[in-house]
Amino acid sequence: MIRHIVMFWLKDNSPESVEAAAARLRSMRGQIEGMVELEVGADFLHSGRSCDLCLTTLFETREALDAYRTHPVHLPVQAYMHSVREKSCAADYEV
Repeated sequence: MIRHIVMFWLKDNSPESVEAAAARLRSMRGQIEGMVELEVGADFLHSGRSCDLCLTTLFETREALDAYRTHPVHLPVQAYMHSVREKSCAADYEV
């Protein structure tokens, strides 16, 4: 299993913008073969090192993660997130 985590810092981190971005990310749930888990959470501490939004997914295999990167459900969500993010960071690891 592969855990894929992306942390987002948004250009507009108002509650409405954070929820709109979270809804876009959640829209992928159950739509991508090989993705067995998708969780989205908004930060509530708002500390100096906090991101605004975190996406955590679990894939069956590395191949499933690779397929996700170009999946037609993922691509428009990715484009939207690129348009609203200030920056992001990601990590992928085996579990």
